[in-house]
Amino acid sequence: MRRSLGVLLLLAASCARPAPAELSAPGPMPMPMPGFQDGKLRIIAFGAHPDDCELREAGTAAKWAAMGHKVKFVSCTNGDIGHWGLAGGPLAKRRREEVKACAKILGTESEVLDIHDGELMVTMENRRAICRLIREWNADVVISHRPNDYHPDHRYVGVLVMDAAYMVTVPFFCPDTPYLTKNPVFLFSEDRFQRPNVFTGDVVVAIDDVIEKKFAVVEALESQFYEGGCNGGPLLVPDPKDAGGVAARKMKVREDFSKRFAATADRFRAQLKETYGGEGGLKVQYAEAFEVCEYGGKPSKEEVRKLFPFLPSK
Repeated sequence: MRRSLGVLLLLAASCARPAPAELSAPGPMPMPMPGFQDGKLRIIAFGAHPDDCELREAGTAAKWAAMGHKVKFVSCTNGDIGHWGLAGGPLAKRRREEVKACAKILGTESEVLDIHDGELMVTMENRRAICRLIREWNADVVISHRPNDYHPDHRYVGVLVMDAAYMVTVPFFCPDTPYLTKNPVFLFSEDRFQRPNVFTGDVVVAIDDVIEKKFAVVEALESQFYEGGCNGGPLLVPDPKDAGGVAARKMKVREDFSKRFAATADRFRAQLKETYGGEGGLKVQYAEAFEVCEYGGKPSKEEVRKLFPFLPSK
C-alpha cells in the first residue's frame, strides 16, 4: 500500500513539471562573431606574467606584425610580486608599462589582467574571461604555456586556455560575447619540461631578422632582467652613475639571452633544415618553437604555412 502511494505521488509530481520549453522564458539567441574582411591573421598569446609572451614569441610576433597581422599579448597576472625590492601596486604598474613599451617595439597590442601574481586559479570566472578574450580578438591562432611547468601560474594559464579551446565555439557559453564559428589553432610555446611528455617543435621559426627587436624587448623588461626580478638583489644592479658598470650589466643580460635564444635553434636544427632547406636551416642562429595542441583546430602543413606566412613556401 505504501509503495503504491509513493508511486502515485511520483507520477503526480512528474505530471506537474513544466515542459522543457516552459522552464525559462525565451531570450535573445547568441550571435556568431562576424569575420573580418581585411585578410589579416589575428593571433592572441597568453602568458602568466608580464614578460612571458615577450620572451617566448616576441620574434614571431614581430614577423606577423611586420606583415600587417594583428597580435595581442595577454598577461594573466599583474606581476605584483616579481621583484626582490618592490611589490604591490607600484610593481604592477611598472610591469604594465614595461610590456606596453615592448608592444611598441614589436608592433603588437598588450593587456594585463588584474590578478595577483602567484594567485591565478582555474575557476569558472577565469575560464569565461579567457574565452571572451579569444572571441573578442576573433583569433585564428591562440598561444599559451603548456599545463606542465614549474610555476603554478604557468600551469593554470595552460589549463584555462585548453579549457576554452572548445568552449569558444559553444553559443550558449558566455552568450554575451559572440561565439566563434571556427575553432582557432591552439599552440604551446617552448619549454624544457620532460614529464608527462616532452615539448615537440611542430613549428619552428627563424628569427634572425628580428632578433634586435627581441633583444630590445629584453632590455625594456628592466625590472625582470637588468634588475633580476624576484630572484635578483641590490648587488646585481650597478650604481646608475657608473656608466661602465651599467653597460657591463646590460651586455651580460644580452649575452645570457643570446645563448638562450640560440639554444632553441640548436635544439630544433632538424626542423629548421626541413623548413628552410639544409643550408638555410644550418645558418639560422635564433629561433622560436611552437607545439600544436591536440585541442582546437588541426592544421595541415598547408594551413600552417598560411598561419605562418613568413615561412618559405615549398
